[in-house]
Amino acid sequence: MALLLSLLAALVMCSCGPIGSLGCDLPQNHGQLSRKTLVVLGQMKRISPFLCRKDRSDFRFPQEMVNGSQLQKAQVVSVLHQMLQQIIHLFHTERSSAAWNTTLLVKLHTGLHQQLEHLETCLVHAMGEEDSARVIEDPTLALRRYFRRIHLYLQEKNYSDCAWEIVRVEIMRSFSSSTNLQERLRSKDGDLGSS
Repeated sequence: MALLLSLLAALVMCSCGPIGSLGCDLPQNHGQLSRKTLVVLGQMKRISPFLCRKDRSDFRFPQEMVNGSQLQKAQVVSVLHQMLQQIIHLFHTERSSAAWNTTLLVKLHTGLHQQLEHLETCLVHAMGEEDSARVIEDPTLALRRYFRRIHLYLQEKNYSDCAWEIVRVEIMRSFSSSTNLQERLRSKDGDLGSS
């Protein structure tokens, strides 16, 4: 549950503020879209997480990729981009449509897609600067494994209401954790560690 909240919060925070150090300009409303995404995720709560204590799971969010690791610019943007893609995929399944309020789900998808579009420009630019696809391989692989564990958990729990609630909270937490990446992108000198 904690990881879900962290991921969601991280997603919101990742998109707050300009990413000028990458040479790409995010629209003024990008940070606002991220905050709205967190609000929507909060509104999606259908049952108390307290009732789902027995269903808690450690999805092993790759915290090292958002805490002081030596990521290059392309890696940072790629991680944020991958996170958005994975969240969209997670909440875009037939099973998620049955679990959540349709209006809130549409709002979530719309906000996530808009943020993803904003980051795609930065990703293309960063990849051009770094000139290496291998640069982004390791961090995004860890993130894909994390989301795979979430998908397997939902399957094992037969997409129960409690399982979805645990995942919703996990996404919010992991999103929140990625604020460190956003801060590095917003830093004045753009120093992201070894480049």
